[in-house]
Amino acid sequence: MAVRVTNETIQRSTLRNLQTNLSAMSTLQAEMSSGKRIQVPSDDPSGTGQSLSLRATASQLSQYQRNGQDGDSWLTTVDTALTTALGYLRNARDLVVQSGDAGLGQTSRNALADQIDGLKAGLLTQANARYQGRNVFAGTSDAAQAFTASTSGGTTVYTWNGSATGSVDRKIGPSTSVRVDTDGSQAFGWTDPGTGTQSTVFALMDQISAGLRSGTNVTGTLNDIDSSMQSMLTAAASNGSRQKVLENTMSDVSSQQITIKGQLSNVEDVDMAATIMNLQMQQVAYQGALAAGARVLQPTLLDFLR
Repeated sequence: MAVRVTNETIQRSTLRNLQTNLSAMSTLQAEMSSGKRIQVPSDDPSGTGQSLSLRATASQLSQYQRNGQDGDSWLTTVDTALTTALGYLRNARDLVVQSGDAGLGQTSRNALADQIDGLKAGLLTQANARYQGRNVFAGTSDAAQAFTASTSGGTTVYTWNGSATGSVDRKIGPSTSVRVDTDGSQAFGWTDPGTGTQSTVFALMDQISAGLRSGTNVTGTLNDIDSSMQSMLTAAASNGSRQKVLENTMSDVSSQQITIKGQLSNVEDVDMAATIMNLQMQQVAYQGALAAGARVLQPTLLDFLR
């Protein structure tokens, strides 16, 4: 049976084909302008799922990187403070050795005591080192200072205001956390080898200063200074090992980020050369469709009279 084809049928068919061609051109133009082949989830449901999963992983890696950068700043602050404090303590040791010269007068001893007092002040400053308003030698404590000095019965007492049980940690991987603070009571404390009595390096400096001013031989404190230096060195070594772990982990995180970016590009990015070629082909097809429609749908005088 013959099918009657009217002008209206031809018009509708032509317009439908033109709209389909324009829609394909619009999609290709959107891909070219954005550089992404997935504009809406329906473009590629499977690819959308992969993209969301990869982006979630990338977000986690970015957070680990930020945690690592913050942790590295903490550890660097601790390292700088301990290195500086060790320098002060070595200078104090040299002064104690110098005080053993029997030819020194009291005026010279008083001058040495003044230098010891200055070194003690420097040590206290380093012990109260802060990073972004937080004491790096006080754990999770929110105290204004890690160490404070108060006078009791004419004697200066130094108090550590840190938290003995809480530590500041930074999560730098799914199963990796690094402690970024240091226990100030251990780093700036020392234990008398003979009596086992625990004290602070600041009290030791006061003891040396008072001995010098009273004319007492203070060379007997050299072992105490060495014990205090050993405590600082132990703290510095621990800090350095944790910083090394952090650096290695951050290197792995950076490598993973590069891998994730490549995988995301494979899933989301368009093949620009192929897209340009397809767009040119669609443009040629569209122009051809317009030309064919113009020939088939030529208006007549009767069409205008209607």
